[in-house]
Amino acid sequence: MPLFSHQQLRALLQQHLLRVNTAPEIAQKVADNLVEASLKGHDSHGVTLLPRYIRAILAGDLNANASLQTVREEGAILSFDGNHGFGQLLGEQAMAAGIARAEQSGVAIVGLANSHHLGRIGAWAEQVAAAGLVSIHFANVAAPSAVLPFNGRHARLGTNPFCVGVPLPGRPPVVLDFATSAIAGNKARIAWNEGRSIPEGCAVDAHGQPTTDPGVLMTEPRGALLPFGGHKGAGLSLICSLLGAALTGGETESHQIPPRAGIINNMLSILFDPQKLGAGEQYQHALLAQIDYLREGQEDRDVQIPGEPERRAYTRRQQAGIYIDDVSWREFLELEALNQ
Repeated sequence: MPLFSHQQLRALLQQHLLRVNTAPEIAQKVADNLVEASLKGHDSHGVTLLPRYIRAILAGDLNANASLQTVREEGAILSFDGNHGFGQLLGEQAMAAGIARAEQSGVAIVGLANSHHLGRIGAWAEQVAAAGLVSIHFANVAAPSAVLPFNGRHARLGTNPFCVGVPLPGRPPVVLDFATSAIAGNKARIAWNEGRSIPEGCAVDAHGQPTTDPGVLMTEPRGALLPFGGHKGAGLSLICSLLGAALTGGETESHQIPPRAGIINNMLSILFDPQKLGAGEQYQHALLAQIDYLREGQEDRDVQIPGEPERRAYTRRQQAGIYIDDVSWREFLELEALNQ
């Protein structure tokens, strides 16, 4: 497995994106976003996605230079269409618009439909938290269904991420960010690439039998991922599709989308100013008190706050570098040959 510094990877990714006529400023945003995801320990949403992005551009499923299109503005509500452009650009632009509206009116509801892969949704919660605002995000994956509904036989849901960001005074924000499937689909892909099993309780094969083999999710006949927490995860996944896609103008799983080169996301985000709620100026003390209470009296237990694993990985990988699995690296080498 090749090991790279984050500086090397930023340059490598930008180079490949420029070769397929991505505008330089967009290429830099995409490269930085993917490298940041890998630095924070999420290889599934990081640099190994670049070959798939390139293939999506070449297939016409990713419009590399598309910009955010305003569909509607009604008070605190903003609706955008991404025209299959890079989610790394569109997500940032949509959140910037939402921040400006929330700072003006106290709240903003932002719909973003038809974006190419939005990457790690936590990045958008971090952007909003840096402005001192709370955010809640419901996203869906407009792709062939990969997740079983609770007690279901056939996949009818996506891995549909859910995310919440809460800024803390003088401390990094709390960022809760997870797929509603037991593991993210791309985490299964990384496990398959590296020849590893996935944990028990995450997937079933094409016959509905439990399995730890990620290959059943990558090759035909395909199995399916399970929702996390049984009916709870399945219910939240459905809500992500209803709010993130059906209400924003995006495609839900009911469209029975065929396999595609790109990764299309839709997302509904709610942003608000916490100072304008009932706790007023006292809310900051209440937030810190609850965080501290979680750890109080836990002795030698490492009680983690959402967002901490990412910060720890970031510190470690900035120094040690970022590994790319051998399968993904071969895909990078094939990109080199493709562009010669």
